[in-house]
Amino acid sequence: MVETGHHHQHPPAPAAAGHPPVPSMAMARNMGTTWPPAEQLHHLQYCIHSNPSWHETVVLAFQHYIVMLGTTVLIANTLVSPMGGDPGDKARVIQTILFMSGINTLLQTLIGTRLPTVMGVSFAYVLPVLSIIRDYNNGQFDSEKQRFRHTMRTVQGSLIISSFVNIIIGYGQAWGNLIRIFSPIIVVPVVSVVSLGLFLRGFPLLANCVEIGLPMLILLIITQQYLKHAFSRISMILERYALLVCLAIIWAFAAILTVSGAYNNVSTATKQSCRTDRAFLMSSAPWIRIPYPFQWGTPIFKASHVFGMFGAAIVASAESTGVFFAASRLAGATAPPAHVVSRSIGLQGIGVLLEGIFGSITGNTASVENVGLLGLTRIGSRRVVQVSTFFMIFFSIFGKFGAFFASIPLPIFAGIYCILLGIVVAVGISFIQFTDTNSMRNMYVIGVSLFLSLSIAQYFLANTSRAGYGPVRTAGGWFNDILNTIFASAPLVATILATILDNTLEARHASDDARGIPWWKPFQHRNGDGRNDEFYSMPLRINELMPTRFL
Repeated sequence: MVETGHHHQHPPAPAAAGHPPVPSMAMARNMGTTWPPAEQLHHLQYCIHSNPSWHETVVLAFQHYIVMLGTTVLIANTLVSPMGGDPGDKARVIQTILFMSGINTLLQTLIGTRLPTVMGVSFAYVLPVLSIIRDYNNGQFDSEKQRFRHTMRTVQGSLIISSFVNIIIGYGQAWGNLIRIFSPIIVVPVVSVVSLGLFLRGFPLLANCVEIGLPMLILLIITQQYLKHAFSRISMILERYALLVCLAIIWAFAAILTVSGAYNNVSTATKQSCRTDRAFLMSSAPWIRIPYPFQWGTPIFKASHVFGMFGAAIVASAESTGVFFAASRLAGATAPPAHVVSRSIGLQGIGVLLEGIFGSITGNTASVENVGLLGLTRIGSRRVVQVSTFFMIFFSIFGKFGAFFASIPLPIFAGIYCILLGIVVAVGISFIQFTDTNSMRNMYVIGVSLFLSLSIAQYFLANTSRAGYGPVRTAGGWFNDILNTIFASAPLVATILATILDNTLEARHASDDARGIPWWKPFQHRNGDGRNDEFYSMPLRINELMPTRFL
């Protein structure tokens, strides 16, 4: 990977009158090297537009498919059964999610941000979907199958209408105008909590079956980080493919425990988490099935449910924004310009529209876990992620093969996510290097935004019942869904808090240099930095055929 040398350095602000400059103890004692800010990471093996060999690309792409599969299965487990669906319905829902993830990922990497980001399911839509389930859970249907289909048709209709929220704020450049008043001070909490807010997918999920989840976590750390130094000849293989090797070993171990009867006399919850044969996906998935529009029936449009999903659409936009900034660092690109983020949010809305048409169970957002995988393997190639869409679409059509991998116990995925989500947190923190890290004002904005966003979101999540009733309980169900969804999202709360604090707290007196504005500003305009076109321009001169406001 070739690094560019646009590292904007600014001299320290002059000392205030009457106060001599404070000497640097590090410089005075000559304690060693200091590390200047780096716009692009120096230790990536492949950046956004450099590519591994084709055989490596295929294996790395399959790895991306495996990583996104865990979240896909988790959300299907969460929603399909309360809807009244059986294992066959769950298999078809998973197939539809994979199919649409492949389509949306390909669109985003071609005409969206063009960053190597996988577009997976968004948990922001869970509360509005639970509200729909709750409304249809009163015994008005003759069978559970009928209730499931009716619920899915209502979800379809709500997704179709709510998608226009993303389309309007994205292609209307409203989201881009918000990004333009960002600074690195705001990006730090937004990116960090995109990952920190998912802590329930880490050790709490792993602990559901600690005898397979914890070995996965420990083995991945030892193999990927320590053994590569002990065995230098295969260090590159361990660094790139340790995840697949460890997963195969622990999955086989879980299968041995299952066959040997280790889980015969345990609770139902333990069987569900630990056994490799409890998903019933292999027996119920069809051999070949292509998802098609309106597969569950004609969409049902109900105003209260449609309005309830508006909040989820905004939350998914905030989640994707944080993930895009993290992906830009781990792909060796510069920060995405405001117009690029805005068009990607608009395209995300088109993806939600397609998901509503094809009958997915939720809308989409950029996958945090897959961005963490870029950092784990140190390969930020766009082509790898584009090839991964082949696996998503292939396994969505050939259901038996997809069900085989979907039967991996979730605690194994949780062990992987503990590492991947941690990498994304660190990437968010790294944006602080472009600011004055000794400014008490900056510490206040970052610290308060980080803590309150996590604290508020946790309060709303902890006080939300399994049926989807959140802390806000007024007479208007749709109003409750919007507020409960918004404030249960740490990334959106962090965006709101950090933006308000950074743009109002001592805004006139705070130095632009201290806030990192001189570094940030060139990337937020089309012609502000020469590398904007290098990383984010459209392929095949598409930009010449589309109006500028859509680019």
